[in-house]
Amino acid sequence: MPSAPVVVGASGRAVPTSTYRLQVHGGFGFDAAAEQTAYIASLGVSHLYLSPVLQPAPGSTHGYDVVDHGRLNEEAGGREAFDRLVLAAHAAGLGIVVDVVPNHMTVPDVTWRNAALWSLLREGRESAAARWFDVDWDVEDGRVLMPVLGSSLDEVLAAGELTVATDGGAAGDETVLRYYDHEYPVAPGTEGLPLADLVAAQHYRLTFWRDGATDLNYRRFFDVTTLKAVRVEDPEVFEATHALLLELYRDGSIDGFRIDHPDGLADPGDYLARLADETGDAWVVAEKILEGEEQLPESWRCAGTTGYDTLLRVQQALTSSAGDEVLDRLWAEHAPAGRGALEDVVLESKQLVVETVQAAEVNRLMRLVAAIVPGENLDALRRSLGALLVSMDRYRAYLVPGQAADDEQVAVLDSAVSRARELLDPADHDALAVMDRLVRGGHLPQAQVGADAARAELMVRFQQTCGPVMAKGIEDTAFYRWSRLSGANEVGGHPSHLSIDADAFHAFEARQLSTWPTTMTTLTTHDTKRSEDVRARLMTLAESADDWSRWAHEASDLAAAHRSSLVDRATEYLVWQTVLGAWPITPDRIETYVLKAVREAKDHTAWVDGDADYEAAVVGFARAVVADAAIARHVETWLSLHAASVRANVLGQKLLQLVAVGVPDVYQGAELQALTLVDPDNRGSVDYADRVDRLARLDAGERSRDLDDEKLLVTAAALRLRRDLPESVVGPASNYAGLDTSSSHALALARGDASGAQLVAVVTREADRLAARGGLGDATVSLPDGEWRNVLSNSDSGVFTGQAALTDLLVDLPVALLVRTS
Repeated sequence: MPSAPVVVGASGRAVPTSTYRLQVHGGFGFDAAAEQTAYIASLGVSHLYLSPVLQPAPGSTHGYDVVDHGRLNEEAGGREAFDRLVLAAHAAGLGIVVDVVPNHMTVPDVTWRNAALWSLLREGRESAAARWFDVDWDVEDGRVLMPVLGSSLDEVLAAGELTVATDGGAAGDETVLRYYDHEYPVAPGTEGLPLADLVAAQHYRLTFWRDGATDLNYRRFFDVTTLKAVRVEDPEVFEATHALLLELYRDGSIDGFRIDHPDGLADPGDYLARLADETGDAWVVAEKILEGEEQLPESWRCAGTTGYDTLLRVQQALTSSAGDEVLDRLWAEHAPAGRGALEDVVLESKQLVVETVQAAEVNRLMRLVAAIVPGENLDALRRSLGALLVSMDRYRAYLVPGQAADDEQVAVLDSAVSRARELLDPADHDALAVMDRLVRGGHLPQAQVGADAARAELMVRFQQTCGPVMAKGIEDTAFYRWSRLSGANEVGGHPSHLSIDADAFHAFEARQLSTWPTTMTTLTTHDTKRSEDVRARLMTLAESADDWSRWAHEASDLAAAHRSSLVDRATEYLVWQTVLGAWPITPDRIETYVLKAVREAKDHTAWVDGDADYEAAVVGFARAVVADAAIARHVETWLSLHAASVRANVLGQKLLQLVAVGVPDVYQGAELQALTLVDPDNRGSVDYADRVDRLARLDAGERSRDLDDEKLLVTAAALRLRRDLPESVVGPASNYAGLDTSSSHALALARGDASGAQLVAVVTREADRLAARGGLGDATVSLPDGEWRNVLSNSDSGVFTGQAALTDLLVDLPVALLVRTS
């Protein structure tokens, strides 16, 4: 294995200096990943970062639908291919980090593929697997609701759609119920019953799929009924679901973990502590979405988040505030009545989610409330519960039954209660006070004797429900309804606050260094709504807002012949931003995107009970505009006129992410421009042969031919410096300093170790406005002591010291990366 200096963490393993995310599936398996290890290592990456590797449902393209924790993904090649990947990675000097899904498993159509679920359905509460799943056994006569039928059970039986077979199960020798492609076990002793009686005798209740919206009696991931929650808080369940992963960690195949959706767990902190105990404090990052200035709980034994907090600040640092008023005015022209302010849209969207999308979860909470305080006004309590869920301004608080509450977490609930009070009629304020005590585990004299277990469960389950309300209400509803600047509508985003200055960025980085110095950072993930480079293009709309206003009105005029009366102005405005951001885009790609966007918005159509006429009109419009030659010229004119700003944004945000505090991840293929939209658009194949050829040309000293080359140059240079200077970026003495510049159009920073600054990064801000003002002139940056060389320069720019002229530093590119030479 090639040697490189490393920083060793508490676990005895090297702390990553960077990661490279790969989406592993049947179409790109472990052997395919192994073929790219030499190239990925040559970029300067220290660790591969793999999507979930455990056995998913057949045909899975993402791996989050696990069916078996004891096997590696067989469609990706299984254990033998994974072992080959490990050997190849180690030979290239790469470690491996894997994505872990502790919160849920999938409910496959053929349920025997999930052995634990099969056992649960076959044996009910007596199953050894009953403790695995978060089922409310006190309803449905102790059965698991399975809302899978296309009509009522009586209608299905009458139509002969449900049949009994004796060749089912994993071995093909069990009696089963079949409903088209679905297969379910039959409880022992019920095989000989008449069909209707046999169906009624099972430990599960087959029902119309719509019934799940209100009656579902198991916890799920968000609103996905086929992702059934797992009780990983149970030590036996933790052991069973993590045994293989921990075996692979202990034998050196895996070096760290990314934890999916920790906020779904009963006690995220306890889960992370157990994982840390099992691994000796491995490098672990948690997919925690932080809102505003929220911080991870200090008690969490992990390295930090998966990086959306840094994504937000990098984007804000490079987004101009100059166009705020124009963007407000332009959105007001396109927004439906009452949708001008984001906070109003968020409130409306979260209320919709509580009332509909999360109705089954609210019903389960209310069953617990009724068991604890049966004498109270349950209608008023339900309104109070809804208001409290809507009023949470983050994914959850962290309160553990029986443990003293942290003051910060108590304050989270206090603030939510204050907001909820404003939403409720004064007549419900007493009920809100009761609900407040319930969700924080406070004393209630009217509580039923013996209801302690229900009270603890309510306290936990309320917190588990807050996350889905946030995610579905904001990211998956409000952000599709409010398109003032769609590039800011990102996971963990703050789209009403587009910009921060250099001082605010440096303050954020200083806080990161003092709290979570080896957290992950990111710009693009499998979950981002738009890739980093789509967002980089859309930043120009804020910088040149008057131009954008004129462009958008002209585009609307050009598209008049394609526009049906059914196409609303807000959706059209989103289409124009999408076209500019992702151009060139095919009709098929934009159709997939706009269908998802309008369905998620839940205004004119939805995933369920959609409006086919409206969808056809929007799709027809979107497909027509991307195929219109005049509109294509209009788009390309914008991109040409604002190419300098796009270039500065693409390279600037990449460089900032790569040198910022933390461990940067490069999403597969994003070392070149990635002009992709929300999934499935962002999960396509990557042309690695092209990337290998480009990197070879650049390493041979050839000049960059295009922006893709330039981005690759910046990415490789920064990653290689991180690999060569680990003490400066992830070491215990690593440091960060914002550097003074005499122009607001430049942001500069230094990273180093105990011996001083070792690398400096300089990026350009608002490049179009800078050009309009005549350029940087005699502006300078104050470099740390020593002599510095720009590793990105093709010019003979020599050595820089002291007050360095920005025009000299940025002669080749709108960014500079300097390394200290003495």
